[in-house]
Amino acid sequence: VFGWVIVGGQGELTIPPEARGEYGFQSGEAAVFVPGSRSSGGFGLSTPRLLAQMSDPLRVRILARARIGEDDQTVVPAALGIRPGARLLAVRGSCRALGFVARGPIYDEALLHPELEVLRPPNLLR
Repeated sequence: VFGWVIVGGQGELTIPPEARGEYGFQSGEAAVFVPGSRSSGGFGLSTPRLLAQMSDPLRVRILARARIGEDDQTVVPAALGIRPGARLLAVRGSCRALGFVARGPIYDEALLHPELEVLRPPNLLR
């Protein structure tokens, strides 16, 4: 678990610094959003470069596309149905996508750990 991520008013989503390094996300790089699991909801954040490393990258369903900004942020497309203010749990999904969990047992367990880092977009800092 990398920590909690709060979605900003314009859909901004901060990529945890540790996840940025682990997945090799780069500023200006194309980002793709893939489905999360049925039990956890949410989505996975990946890149065409990471997906190309899969044994069958054509089988991956891409829900939406965006870019990774200079500020380690991307914008969650409205088509994903994630509302501003949503609290997502950033987790190691697979070596091909960073998971953002919206519900389920992992989410519920994380709620019991107030020590987890909370990342907010700059316009929501408090």
